[in-house]
Amino acid sequence: MHVVVAGGGTAGHIEPALALADALRRRDPTVGITALGTERGLETRLVPERGYELGLIPAVPLPRKPTPELFTVPGRLRGTVKAAEEILERTKADCLVGFGGYVAMPGYLAAKRLRVPIVVHEANARPGLANRIGARYTRFVAVSTPESKLRHARYVGIPLRRSIATLDRAGARHEARAFFGLDANLPTLLVSGGSQGARRLNEVVAAAVPVLQRSGVQVLHAVGPKNELPQVDTMPGMPPYIPLSYVDRMDLAYAAADMMLCRAGAMTVAELSAVGLPAAYVPLPIGNGEQRLNAQPLVRAGGGLLIDDAELTPEWVRGNVLPVLTDPGRLLAMSRAAAEFGRRDADDLLVGMVYEAIAARRA
Repeated sequence: MHVVVAGGGTAGHIEPALALADALRRRDPTVGITALGTERGLETRLVPERGYELGLIPAVPLPRKPTPELFTVPGRLRGTVKAAEEILERTKADCLVGFGGYVAMPGYLAAKRLRVPIVVHEANARPGLANRIGARYTRFVAVSTPESKLRHARYVGIPLRRSIATLDRAGARHEARAFFGLDANLPTLLVSGGSQGARRLNEVVAAAVPVLQRSGVQVLHAVGPKNELPQVDTMPGMPPYIPLSYVDRMDLAYAAADMMLCRAGAMTVAELSAVGLPAAYVPLPIGNGEQRLNAQPLVRAGGGLLIDDAELTPEWVRGNVLPVLTDPGRLLAMSRAAAEFGRRDADDLLVGMVYEAIAARRA
């Protein structure tokens, strides 16, 4: 069997695709895996690092909303679809699994032409253009939220890295805090704006750190590789404030933390709910509003807080995040609510859909 996954461009598309690839290999070590990608996406590094073949196709960015530019897409896609067809034919693909974005669209069109079974996975609460089209070509559509309006949607969650999906936060806490040089017993706030960081979050947290420290809270702060490390004056004997450019071991960061301040990307929301880590979500203020929609169901379930980017201030952190961090009972309740909302088995559920799609084609 050979499966082609189409999820290039951003980590939010690539990581679920690679998690599915890992799950397919766990079920059948002989399965062939090829990832579609472009020369300018993160997949050029991430896919080979995980040991999978990368099939490159030309990049054709898609408009996020209906605009006159949308009418130029079919013409620009022709060469990309042809390249995707050649990869599907060369690998004798049994199934194409798309995760949205500009890599998935040509994959869907090529698979439809060649009558290769299609599985669609949508990570965001508000689906993008590629997956709205892809969902028309198949009845095997996996989504990350039970409220999805995609046709044939089946709620499975988001495939996660095994280090996250199998994480025992309580069991790994001592190791995790020692790894980062944190105190073993103090309440801990983890801050991250994603793989590239978020300047807005960085500035607010840097200003709030002295108040947090005086209240007995330590902070682990991933600022992003393109941002300067904050200069925060701390008094001797205060709880640690540890700024890092990048965190390779997010599993240990989650285990070290009692709460997180972060953006609300679909992958972040899925990981935090799966491991039961409460968070204050600050949706990215651009795009089509999908980050707010990603976080809302979890927040309604009691697993987090939600604050607009424009309203995030050091005072808000002091008045809303600090009371949670210093209340063990509230932390425990929010952690349980997040864990009940989370899904740890999405990768295996999606593998099942792949086999269903292939069996349906052969029937």
